[in-house]
Amino acid sequence: MKLDLVEGRFLRRYKRFLADVELPSGEVVTAHCPNTGSMKTLLREGARAWLRHDSNPKRKLPSTLTLLGVRGRGRALVDTALPNSIVAEAIAAGRVPELAEYRHHRREVKVGERSRLDLALGDGEDLDEESAACFVEIKNVTMLSASHSRRGDFPDAVTARGRKHLEELARLVSMGRRAVQFFLLGRTDCHEVSVDGGIDPDYRRSLIEAADAGVQLLAYRLEVGRGTLRLGKRCPVLLD
Repeated sequence: MKLDLVEGRFLRRYKRFLADVELPSGEVVTAHCPNTGSMKTLLREGARAWLRHDSNPKRKLPSTLTLLGVRGRGRALVDTALPNSIVAEAIAAGRVPELAEYRHHRREVKVGERSRLDLALGDGEDLDEESAACFVEIKNVTMLSASHSRRGDFPDAVTARGRKHLEELARLVSMGRRAVQFFLLGRTDCHEVSVDGGIDPDYRRSLIEAADAGVQLLAYRLEVGRGTLRLGKRCPVLLD
C-alpha cells in the first residue's frame, strides 16, 4: 500500500477522535483519529507522527493520524481504516502462504443475523456466508506488553465486539468452513503477539475456546517503508 504521508510531532489526543499534530512549519493541525481503542503505550507528547491527507471536500478534517513513532525508529499503525486493506492486498498477491489457495476475496461479509467479518475467501467471485470457503477477521495490535519488551498485546481495551467475532468464527467452523483470526502486529518494534487477558480476560477465554474449536490463529508483522505499508513476516501468537 502506497501512502503520501506528512511527518509532524504528536501533541495530544482528545475527545477520542481528535489529535493535534505540529508540522515542521510550526503550524498545529487537528487530525481525525479513527482509532476507537485506548491507544495505551502510544500517546507520548512529542513523538513523531505521520498524517495522510484526504482531498474530499465533504470531510471536516482533511488529515488522518496514521502512524505514531515508538521506541527507537519504530512506528505503530494507528489508523484503523488501513489494516484490512493491508492484509487483503497481501492475500490477493499470494504473500500469505496459509491463505494462498483462494482465488477471490470479498470485504465486510455479513454472517449470522447481525455480524460482519472482514474477509471471505473462496473460488467464486460473489462470496457470501453460504459460498465462501474461508472467513478471516483482522485485528490490529499496537499496545506494548508490560512484561515483555518485544511483544505486542491485544486487546488494548475491553472488546465485546471482538468476542462476538470469535463466536461467529467458531460457529462457521462447526458448519465445516475454515475460519481465521488474523492479528496484524502493527508495531514495528515488536516481534510477537500476546493475548494474555490482562485487560480483557473474557476475550482471551473466548480466543482459547475458538482455537480449541478449530479457528486458526495467524499473526504477521507490519513493514513500514518510505511511503509504503505492507505485510511482513509471520510471527507467533502467545496465549500465556
